[in-house]
Amino acid sequence: MSNQLYALAEQLGQAIRASSDFQQLKHAYEAVRRDETAYRIFTNFRDLQMRLHEKQMTGAEIFPEEVEQAQKAMTLAQQNEKLAQLMTLEQRMSMVMADVQQIAMKPLEELYRSFAE
Repeated sequence: MSNQLYALAEQLGQAIRASSDFQQLKHAYEAVRRDETAYRIFTNFRDLQMRLHEKQMTGAEIFPEEVEQAQKAMTLAQQNEKLAQLMTLEQRMSMVMADVQQIAMKPLEELYRSFAE
């Protein structure tokens, strides 16, 4: 039975890759990668986010200057047309993936709910 679930998961992965949402996101990433300015802003913003996330996960203090720097980087990214488009498409894809996860988890949620009743 679990082999069937893995096969279905592989099919889902392929369906995601073939979806228009994923293809649009992929093209947006390619457009950012080809634009030197957009790519520089993107990598700076991503690196800053990663550092702050790592600090948050380890319980390290995040200083007000770092928060301000992150806000400035976000504003700069949003002002770049290619990055703004990329962020919109990332958000859309994230919502799709959250919906898929919710659907996949529904059997477990129903099982847990029935156990608690």
